[in-house]
Amino acid sequence: MSEAQSITGEQSIARELTAFQNNILVILAKEPMYGLAIKRELEDYYGTEVNHGRLYPNLDELVNLGLVEKSELDKRTNQYSLTEDGYDAVLDGLQWTLSKVVTDNDRASEISDIVENSY
Repeated sequence: MSEAQSITGEQSIARELTAFQNNILVILAKEPMYGLAIKRELEDYYGTEVNHGRLYPNLDELVNLGLVEKSELDKRTNQYSLTEDGYDAVLDGLQWTLSKVVTDNDRASEISDIVENSY
């Protein structure tokens, strides 16, 4: 069974994805990457090894959903990049999270500081 469930209603597809799949989208929001680079980013985040058998089926699912585009760098290496729908899914997830976290001006200021120090 796919980690992403079927989409119903008008909600963003991001709300139907697993945390692992959303993390892949967030990683690809920075820049296109090949599979092993994505794997390393995920391993840095989780602090543990990410199995190929978990990563690549999830990448394929995100490609099938139109959130990620897969292209060939060479005969052995694929590159993955975020589509506009994938970027919209990332933004929707951020918007939903912020709508729950930002409850007053102090929290809004903390989030603003995080954004300013992120780039």
